[in-house]
Amino acid sequence: MPEFKTDDIRAGVAAGVINEAQAANLIAIANKRLGFRQNMGAEDEPFELFKGFSEIFVTVGLAILYGGMMSVAMLTGSPLAVFVISAALTVAFAFYFTLKRRMTLPSIGLSIVFAGSMAVIAARLVLGEDIVDAPTGYQTLAISAIGAVSMLAYFWKFRVPFAMFLFGVFGAGVAFSIAGILAPESIFASVFIGNPDGVFDISRNPTMAWTMLIFGLFAFLGGMYFDTRDPYRISRLSACGFWLHILAAPAIVNVVALSLLNLGGTTGYVLAALALTAIALVALIIDRRSFLTAGIAYIGVILAWALGSGDSGDWDIATTLLVMGAFITALGTWWVQLRAAIMRVLPDFPFKNRLPPYQEAL
Repeated sequence: MPEFKTDDIRAGVAAGVINEAQAANLIAIANKRLGFRQNMGAEDEPFELFKGFSEIFVTVGLAILYGGMMSVAMLTGSPLAVFVISAALTVAFAFYFTLKRRMTLPSIGLSIVFAGSMAVIAARLVLGEDIVDAPTGYQTLAISAIGAVSMLAYFWKFRVPFAMFLFGVFGAGVAFSIAGILAPESIFASVFIGNPDGVFDISRNPTMAWTMLIFGLFAFLGGMYFDTRDPYRISRLSACGFWLHILAAPAIVNVVALSLLNLGGTTGYVLAALALTAIALVALIIDRRSFLTAGIAYIGVILAWALGSGDSGDWDIATTLLVMGAFITALGTWWVQLRAAIMRVLPDFPFKNRLPPYQEAL
């Protein structure tokens, strides 16, 4: 009998023979016997947008078919009815392509269309058809909340990981709206006066900065909730965590790094460097590269300050790019080994055993 592999279990999940919880338990048992890194050929953080060109082909076909249907619907002359039909068609297609065929890219496309349709429906319901003024904070909050609830219901029914990302986008809209309600004069002030970096600076725009930081922390906790339920990262739970971390990383990193860098001088740069180092350690511990990716631009700024004399011009830029490129490449190359070393040094802490395995990484 040929050797039974993890891909066979994944195929069983895709075919509906076993569910994801059973698959996770089976793989956990196998990994404990054989060692995770030995049993898994690939490294960490699996990411999948499509399984083959057939999914691209189906997605293109769906886009054309959907466009034709919407063109017919628009002949009714009722914009609200058009988007209600759009949402209904999306759900109907999802029952087949998501629940039955379990196709990844078409499911992502359908979730995007559903989110857009619900956003327009919510805007029409809240603002009406003849409104011309910009929405108030409360109106934006209502639209964002309707969209968030809709995407949460969509995820509950179809279990599309990308739907959690769209849910988080509406959640960011909720956070933005709350900041606008609390301090309406400060939301766009930094942009209008020519200082867009002040939007996420706690000292210049505390309401927006703290609101987005809290949003980022909630997104991070949501990502960790899914991650700790799937430490071996073989099911859609891990993919849900991935998309939430994609939202959490820029929200947290932008507020922390910009606020510290804007302090100016050596103090600001040193504190920003220490903060990015702490964020890098967290990224290694939870085994998510998204936080470091969000901080690459700030790493470059700090390196330019540390390496540049201020008189060399283009040489400073070239040196910064070389050092930063070598650093990021080395970190990506030896990520597994570095993470294993850090995890071995760290004492036991809550949920450490629910993070991705590291014992066999070296």
